[in-house]
Amino acid sequence: MGQALYRTHRPKKMSEIVGQEHITTTLARALKKGTISHAYLFTGPRGTGKTSIARILAHEINGLPYEDDAMHLDIIEIDAASNRRIDEIRDLRDKVHIAPTSAKYKVYIIDEVHMLTKEAFNALLKTLEEPPAHVVFILATTEVHKLPETIISRTQRFAFKPVDLPQVAAHLRTIAKMEGIKVADDALELIAAHGQGSFRDSISLLDQMRNHEAEVTLADVQANLGIAPATMIAELITTVAAHNAVGVAMSLQHMQDRGYEPAQVAKQLGQALRQTLLEGKSELAHAQLLPLLSKLIEVPASPDPRTYLEIILLDCALAGTPQSVVAAAPAAKTKPAAAAPPKIMSEEVQAKPASVTAAHPSSFKKPTAPAAKTQSEAPAQETAIKKGETSEPSSTATLDQAVWPKVLERIKQKYSTLYSIARVAKPQFAPGQITLESGFAFHQKRLNEKKNKEILAACIQQVTGESMRINCVVGKGQSADELAALPAPLPAAADSEQIHAVATPAPAPAPPKSEAVAAISNIFGGAEVLES
Repeated sequence: MGQALYRTHRPKKMSEIVGQEHITTTLARALKKGTISHAYLFTGPRGTGKTSIARILAHEINGLPYEDDAMHLDIIEIDAASNRRIDEIRDLRDKVHIAPTSAKYKVYIIDEVHMLTKEAFNALLKTLEEPPAHVVFILATTEVHKLPETIISRTQRFAFKPVDLPQVAAHLRTIAKMEGIKVADDALELIAAHGQGSFRDSISLLDQMRNHEAEVTLADVQANLGIAPATMIAELITTVAAHNAVGVAMSLQHMQDRGYEPAQVAKQLGQALRQTLLEGKSELAHAQLLPLLSKLIEVPASPDPRTYLEIILLDCALAGTPQSVVAAAPAAKTKPAAAAPPKIMSEEVQAKPASVTAAHPSSFKKPTAPAAKTQSEAPAQETAIKKGETSEPSSTATLDQAVWPKVLERIKQKYSTLYSIARVAKPQFAPGQITLESGFAFHQKRLNEKKNKEILAACIQQVTGESMRINCVVGKGQSADELAALPAPLPAAADSEQIHAVATPAPAPAPPKSEAVAAISNIFGGAEVLES
């Protein structure tokens, strides 16, 4: 079995350490002068050389050659993650008094020291403060904030830093030449950038890419990491800046189909937006850009990164929607003159007591029916729809583009989620059947469920009196212009408005919607807008 590249090319001398000159220079001078401390603390990000320097220092303190991974008997390496209890530290405390076997110093390297328990730290404290003259402690950690101040104050602390990108790329190029790996310069730069200043992460990725037969290209690295092309990220930013909410949703769906992870896309978006901000070429206003950057950081930690990324991008796109588009939503609330129900009460309705009318304002049929529903008929109709059964139609009409909004209105009264999905589907009408063309596969899947198709068929029959066959396919769906032109369905019991006004006081006016909420309602339907 071959050895990993990061182990094969682990530095063996202080002079071979790259990117931590401020540490290696200080330690080399201490070794030369013989001013060795009893305890060192190495802190910093992963893969920056903490363990490598600890091993080199342990060997050079004792004047021992460091040629391979074999450890000397007097150099004891402890993993605090698996030896974190007080019993292990008590055992260490008892053994430090034993003299070295052959070396000058007994060196204890404790890696990931922040994993020790509070009791273990307390047991280590006195020994760390006043160890025997023949003992040196070297502690290493990536999370120094978890260490007690009493431990930190008893050590010489050296803070490691992420290695600069050019230095990582140059070191990777040296390793690639030594291993005979053909790799393009831009591919090496991407590998170095992905490592985020960690040599181990960068070298591990280079090790993974060396199995390609031909030269490793930038596209090969992008495909391996699941990184979207820069052009695709730039197009997504342009779509957001153009307030094209539908385009944003389609772009994200396309990225998902290509296998790009939402967390990685969010990271790329953040890097691209930051770069445009530094260059003064941002397409987004600062009032939108800074909140978006802060929310993109939260995407990887979200329980549903894909949905969260879509929400924050749609929110940014709709925040500055042009007035002409936003105005379409309130304007759509006005019913067309031809479809407006007459506000005339039948004599039978006028004869009913006001108390009955007030108690059940939503249980009446539409004014086109000869009389209102009774209290027992309303639950019966709801049960019929839930079971997919049909009931008497409230009117007779041919299902077409003009009648379709009435069907949507009927769906919205009791099935708001189904309504939101059906509304963005593009209907195509034919004798005896209707085809709903959805822009997304998951919308088509929901519409194609048996219970949802039964509800759609029942609502269509109630509005038109016709029994329709329903087909659900994936296609383009409703465009932004078509959604803006589509009349918004009436609220439930709107046709009983005048009857309700006679029997009860007028309800308090609803609070005005913001422009962003109005635009979202126009595209996705009011049922999809949740108040926080």
